[in-house]
Amino acid sequence: DDNMFSNVFCENSKKLINVHLFALAAKYYSLSSLGVCTPLEDVLEALRGDNQGTTGIKTDEFMNNKKSHEVQVMSELVDNIANYCGIKQVIDIGSGKGYLSSFLSMQYNLKVYGIDSSNTNTNGAHERNRKLKKHWRAYQSRGRANLKSQRLEKANDKPVENEVKCKAIIEKPLNNDSSLQSQDQGTIQDLVSSCGFTEIATSETSKQTEVDLVARTQSDESKLSEEVLAILNVLPADAVEVFSSSQCNCGELCEEEKAQRKMASLKAKASKSSESNLYFPLTSCITAETELSDIITDLEDCMMVGLHTCGDLAANTLRIFTAKPEIKAVCSVGCCYHLLSEQFENQEECPEEAWGFPMCQYLKDEGWCCGRNARMSACLALERVAVGQMLPTESLFYRAVLQVIIEEIYGVTKSDRHVGKIFSKSSSFIDYVRKSLKKLELDDSELPDSCIMDYYEKYKHRMNELEAFNMLKVVLAPCIELLILLDRLCYLKEQDNIAWSGLVKLFDPVKSPRCYAVIALKKQSCF
Repeated sequence: DDNMFSNVFCENSKKLINVHLFALAAKYYSLSSLGVCTPLEDVLEALRGDNQGTTGIKTDEFMNNKKSHEVQVMSELVDNIANYCGIKQVIDIGSGKGYLSSFLSMQYNLKVYGIDSSNTNTNGAHERNRKLKKHWRAYQSRGRANLKSQRLEKANDKPVENEVKCKAIIEKPLNNDSSLQSQDQGTIQDLVSSCGFTEIATSETSKQTEVDLVARTQSDESKLSEEVLAILNVLPADAVEVFSSSQCNCGELCEEEKAQRKMASLKAKASKSSESNLYFPLTSCITAETELSDIITDLEDCMMVGLHTCGDLAANTLRIFTAKPEIKAVCSVGCCYHLLSEQFENQEECPEEAWGFPMCQYLKDEGWCCGRNARMSACLALERVAVGQMLPTESLFYRAVLQVIIEEIYGVTKSDRHVGKIFSKSSSFIDYVRKSLKKLELDDSELPDSCIMDYYEKYKHRMNELEAFNMLKVVLAPCIELLILLDRLCYLKEQDNIAWSGLVKLFDPVKSPRCYAVIALKKQSCF
């Protein structure tokens, strides 16, 4: 019913008159209620087919709880998309310190280019990746030891036979891309169609060579080589050099077998030598016009990802994806909506500009505008507030009173400078005001402490009003975020080369409030 929420605001004054109905309306117009999201489980099932996901190192060994949760969930999805599309190259836009990039390369053996505009982040990512590999090797050794212990226990339960024949241990490497050639094409297409995917490419991916590891033992069946055990480890299998037993009688091998083993050994050595270079942090500022081939010299069929890409970067990631034929899929989680550029915010005519909002033609035709205040509200975390993580009321009150001081004493209503995170560094309200004025380059030498405290006392009794106002903003936050995300989704729906696109809730919103991913795959003809 269109009139369901007609009594939320007064028809004449436009003031809020029914808070309960306001909250219900906000809930009704949120992503969780409208049913426009595709469940993550459905997407993974459609991508995997009959294959099961891999299990490896837990990210909480190397990251805080929030980042661990994000990287664990998103990397699994990215790996499944890459496998489905038959690609091994990933471009991580706005990669920051390289958390996601490092994990994708080490856990899933993907070749990842992490691009960030900050040299500091890029250099930090290099150093962090170096340290992470040391820990990764330690877990590799631990995994080997555990597996060897299990094998020894099994061997002790069995009598050792007098004659042990030379046997080949053939293992399909872990973390290998799940080649579509090994699946029932009809089955996976049915699964994908049931999830809403259409015309998604199922191009053949090259079969990875299965290496025969030959180990001949004389007396103890449990004596396994380190190289064989490494195949069963969490690290990419193709980073492990092929084991060739010195005790194997090569004279008994035919020339064809010798040639095959030699070729397999060379390939494995090449893979091992390049294993440390599976992740490449790069520094570059990405815009909608960026030519990725100028940044990545060996650009091939790939997918783009972005974990909390800031402001316009999320929108530009989607634009690059639709424009570049090499990019077969995208998985983007945006953040920092307050930093989005808006085409109609200042009513400026700049038709050539690639604005952050709106993206889709429908909202462009409507001349839709959110405004900075609304976009700031979209960044608030309703789910966190709902579980008791209250808003920082005191710091918000400090900032509100500071605004009054700036306007009434200095006559400043707008500035390009920002106060930033001063509250946590301040010992009192007076200290907060003086540090803020200094950052805004306003002279406080003529402003006595008593005057500052007079403003504090004047508005102190209204702190509860401020808290109530901000709670209303929190309730409205999901609706504004919905508008921004649906704008991006509609933009993808308008493109002719997209087979499927959708919004997927990836993360627990209490752990990671910006939890929605925009995902899209190109049509088969685009592969």
